[in-house]
Amino acid sequence: MGAQLLSRVPVGRRVRISAIQGGRQLSRRLLALGLTVGSEVEILHHRSSGVVVARDGNRVALGTGVADKLVIEELE
Repeated sequence: MGAQLLSRVPVGRRVRISAIQGGRQLSRRLLALGLTVGSEVEILHHRSSGVVVARDGNRVALGTGVADKLVIEELE
C-alpha cells in the first residue's frame, strides 16, 4: 500500500509511521509520546477532533492537526 495520512486510516488497522511532516518541535513532542519514524501503532478509534492510537500497551490521543502531519504505511 502507498503512504497516506494517519487521520485517514480505518479503525483496527496497524500502521508504521514513515515520515513526520513537521518541524523539530513536533518531532520532539511525538518522541516524548513514544512515537517516532518507524514506530508501529494500531488505530483504536477516531474522535471528533483526532485519533487515538495504541503502541506497546499505551494509548495516545492525537489531534487532527498532528495526525495529518504523520505519513504512514499500512501493515498486513
